[in-house]
Amino acid sequence: MDRDDEIDKILKQKFENKILPSEEFENNMKKIVLASNNSKKIKEIKDILNGLEYEVYSLNDMDINIDVEEDGITFEENSKKKATEIYSYLKKRGEDNFLVLADDSGLEVDSLNGAPGVYSARYAGEHGNDYKNNIKLLEEMKGFKGDDRKARFVCVISLVDENGETKVVRGEVDGYIIEELKTEGGFGYDPLFFYEGFNKTFGEASSEEKNAISHRGNALKKLKEIL
Repeated sequence: MDRDDEIDKILKQKFENKILPSEEFENNMKKIVLASNNSKKIKEIKDILNGLEYEVYSLNDMDINIDVEEDGITFEENSKKKATEIYSYLKKRGEDNFLVLADDSGLEVDSLNGAPGVYSARYAGEHGNDYKNNIKLLEEMKGFKGDDRKARFVCVISLVDENGETKVVRGEVDGYIIEELKTEGGFGYDPLFFYEGFNKTFGEASSEEKNAISHRGNALKKLKEIL
């Protein structure tokens, strides 16, 4: 059998078995499983990790229906708990050749003694209601001026590797909370978070601008150095 016939035979087998080249490539790559189903957060992480030789999957992609209770009092505790619980679940299910990445992040305002902190996503009571969370923050900061409006975004990422070992990285970015909600761009507290380097809020910044200097971007840069 000459070389052309051999190639034809391989292609015919792939077609008959419905194996696409992209599928074959994905199957040979390591997986990073994100312990999240937050579509905006997942997109942001995928964009920042673009270029690494990993396929990035959400919990939905992996058919995982687990809601890990975030009952830690620090971002580190919550991110570690999410990463280790999802890792244990996948190992028990027989998965291999994967890493689990969990992100816990939020906003800290010094004049509010670090609030909303680990409660950022549910500051107004309902988990994930960005508008209500933003409105509550503005109410809590009514009358605050100047440096009293200083704030920082914090992101702590825990990565459980193939050997079950956990690595933790932390990223931060400083800014100010503006006095009124002007836009709904971005997500979370992005519409209120003013970054002096841009002279605009994260909600007004492009994805590329934000990812270059954000708390999550800074944490993921550190993570990429150890992957």
